[in-house]
Amino acid sequence: MSIILAIETSSELASCALLNGDTLLARESSGVRTHSQSILPMVQELLAEAGLTLRQCDAIAFGAGPGSFTGVRTACGIAQGLAFGASLPVVPLVTLEAMALACHLQTGATEILAVLDARMGEVYWAQYRYDGGLQVVAEPALCAPGEVAPVAVSAPLAACGNGFSAYPEAFAGRPYAAHALAAIMPHAGEIARLGAVALAAGGAVPSAQAQPIYLRNKVAYTSAERQVINASKAAA
Repeated sequence: MSIILAIETSSELASCALLNGDTLLARESSGVRTHSQSILPMVQELLAEAGLTLRQCDAIAFGAGPGSFTGVRTACGIAQGLAFGASLPVVPLVTLEAMALACHLQTGATEILAVLDARMGEVYWAQYRYDGGLQVVAEPALCAPGEVAPVAVSAPLAACGNGFSAYPEAFAGRPYAAHALAAIMPHAGEIARLGAVALAAGGAVPSAQAQPIYLRNKVAYTSAERQVINASKAAA
């Protein structure tokens, strides 16, 4: 049974989780401006509560995107810094997959559409099927809300994510949107669970190879983001 530390900061909600076998501990903090300041204290709280050191973890998982540029870079930078200092591998994971897992766990749905507000009049979306684990039906994409085009499936399609509440007019009249769980967002709890599966399947990479998932172009690290990475390395 692996021990996974997970970090998720791709949206307005920052969260950390520690999965130790079947025991999941989690912390969260809302407010996108505070992500870089809140993550490390939450990590320290989780490790202290579990009575573990960072080096006792088997891997660090993080929400690699898609999501806010600064948010996914923050998670990647912190994960890299902590993993480098503790000589741990890193597991990058898709934020939309974490949302789909949360939707399955809450509703039991097996056909799931995850839609995340990408701002600028666009959404990130992907479609999944749960059959003993999540399978990708439609790869993550970026488009206008009205252009979301899920693959037709035989079972009812469950929907989740704040894309539905951000652009209700665009989804009006679509059957799956009527009962969409708009409150489901990427969370470190699901990142940790997915991380354990990915680690067992050989999905971990060295910390230096971890990369965010972008569906839009972005330039190099900002000064603030470099400070987060350096602080993470120092804390480790």
